Amino acid sequence: MTGGHRRILVVEDDPETAGQLVEELTTSGYDVDLAATGREALSHGVARDYAVITIDRMLPDIDGIAVMRQLRDDGIAAPFLIISALGEVDDRVRGLRAGGDDYLVKPFSFVELLARLEALGRRSETVAKETILRVGDLAIDLIARNASRRGRKIPLLPREFQLLEYLVRNEGRVVSRAMLLQHVWDLHFDPSTNIIDVYVGRVRRKVDDAQAYPLIHTIRGIGYCLRAPG
Repeated sequence: MTGGHRRILVVEDDPETAGQLVEELTTSGYDVDLAATGREALSHGVARDYAVITIDRMLPDIDGIAVMRQLRDDGIAAPFLIISALGEVDDRVRGLRAGGDDYLVKPFSFVELLARLEALGRRSETVAKETILRVGDLAIDLIARNASRRGRKIPLLPREFQLLEYLVRNEGRVVSRAMLLQHVWDLHFDPSTNIIDVYVGRVRRKVDDAQAYPLIHTIRGIGYCLRAPG
């Protein structure tokens, strides 16, 4: 994993194992968040963007596979490395078929764990660069044609998705109503139409309502700009 995307979520209920993993991964240059229960994993998983999530099969409240399936349903695309003492072939197959990307049996060598994380991280970066655009906690999937914030899907009509995609591709730039009309509707500017304001209003309500911060900003007299704070 390169650049700033080196954050890993470790889901492990055994304090000794969790402590060792966090220490070793931090020493190796990763930013690590720790979840000791399935509920904590679900909360962390939708709140941040992780390069890889390592998850124990046997958690005290919710089975690790159930957690993994729920996060997948919530739109989380980060690769999962299942770490478990359950090492039979049937256990590994079940974990991989449930959405896991790799499976490591306890006890394991940290060197092997590190190598597997690096491989999953490289795969994650490649896929993300090709298919996912992100601004702050907003992600839009160019293949599935859907969007989400903090892992929660945003219901968008096709034209609304096109509008949001154009704003995201021009992150930080002010785009005029004429630009939106041309690039999203393929029409020449009509000063009498309010279609842009209507659609931006719809998309803004879906994207920004009940969120921690707004992404779509009105630039009075000019147009709109999509940007995250900071």
